[in-house]
Amino acid sequence: MKRINGSTTEENAKKTSTPLISVVIPVLNGEATIESLLKSLLKVDYPRERIEVIVVDGNSTDKTLEKVAKYSAKVLIEKKGGPNSARNTGIRHSSGEIVAFTDSDCIVSKNWIKKIIENFKDPRIGCVGGTVKGSNNNFFSKYADNSISPVIRVCKKRKELDSIGPFSGCPVGCNMAFRRTVLMKVGGFDENIQYCFEEDELVERVCKAGYGVVLDPQVLVWHKHRAIFKNLLKQAFKYGKGTGRLLRRPKNQKLFLRWFFINSCALIQIMLLMAGWQILFLFSLAMFLVPVFLLMTIYACKTRLNGEYKNIFAYPLVDLSRMLAFLAGEICGFVRRV
Repeated sequence: MKRINGSTTEENAKKTSTPLISVVIPVLNGEATIESLLKSLLKVDYPRERIEVIVVDGNSTDKTLEKVAKYSAKVLIEKKGGPNSARNTGIRHSSGEIVAFTDSDCIVSKNWIKKIIENFKDPRIGCVGGTVKGSNNNFFSKYADNSISPVIRVCKKRKELDSIGPFSGCPVGCNMAFRRTVLMKVGGFDENIQYCFEEDELVERVCKAGYGVVLDPQVLVWHKHRAIFKNLLKQAFKYGKGTGRLLRRPKNQKLFLRWFFINSCALIQIMLLMAGWQILFLFSLAMFLVPVFLLMTIYACKTRLNGEYKNIFAYPLVDLSRMLAFLAGEICGFVRRV
């Protein structure tokens, strides 16, 4: 077998077909879940020596680091705080040709890395994303997956995109991967963005740089969804707050004003502010009853398949509660300066 620079051509071919991949995991106080993630990474169908696991801790005060110490992962401390700062720190200290991201409350599927690598065979692809499903079986976890507005965006069929948008789709932060060279070219994550849409902003820059995006449902992770109604509303409020902050930033307004949901929310807010109290009462009643009726009709059609008829009444109320929490957060994020 011919040797090239101390390695055989067979070894070089193997490295080409199994490139080194760095998996970056931002974490803060994740002692309850991070071991499940690390165990799932040990079970993936990919050569272990070609996987670099990087845990970036944001100054956890629990036993997260003790849990991580049981596994062969590179551990970094990021004092600035925030997932984007942690992700950028992970990128800077990574060695992989491909850099993948997931969260500490996720579990990756056995072929997660294999499917990521397969989608990067086309050199034009700069980013690969997948789908996310709930890892538990309680009511709100099922709701998060089955709502007409899923808590985490999902993709049901493979797509190759040249741009992203509200109807075309976009990868999510807990299940996405990039070519390292592309991340270096576009500058990584914007650390000024908090709470939401940071992946949208980064992926749009990737597309503007001339690279394509793949969304593949076989690139699958399971996520521990919020199991308590209060926590679901807190999450919606946080997303709304992040959106409100972004709408104050001129360079982000064009990106985020494209999203139909945000435009609809803004229109509702304007109409409510302009209406008199009589009109406000009738409008509010209609805005509550009409969506509830429409949502009940949609869920009635969906539940014919699974027989869970209570969702016809429960899901619309949860949908509207999430929307109101999002609106409250959006207003708060837009008007407050801190």
